[in-house]
Amino acid sequence: MAHQSSDIRIKNRKVTFEYELIERFVAGIKLVGTEIKSIRKGNVNLTESYCQFYSGELYVKNMHISEYELGTCNNHEARRDRKLLLNRKELAKLEKKVKESGLTIVCVQMFINDRGLAKLEIALARG
Repeated sequence: MAHQSSDIRIKNRKVTFEYELIERFVAGIKLVGTEIKSIRKGNVNLTESYCQFYSGELYVKNMHISEYELGTCNNHEARRDRKLLLNRKELAKLEKKVKESGLTIVCVQMFINDRGLAKLEIALARG
């Protein structure tokens, strides 16, 4: 079954004004059931979001995915921390750069890839 490439591209417009983007990465995001439905409707706000390491894993903080209006009591929390999925090499490289040079990891844009998965483009940035 072929998936259609979706036109969902949620950009963080503020990021290019406030930061110098040094290197970009595309990460998968660990989501719960109702979150993907909200993303497909475009109900995401990346403006205040950033990424942080916790025990070797990278998480996106403060990314707002609106609650799904048809969701039940199982609806997700709009601003919860979400784990980013990158390979070990990329994670090690990012963590090293953040520790050494005081760079920040910012969210550039979110999109749905051709397999129907939500992806987050992140960048190493200098504030």
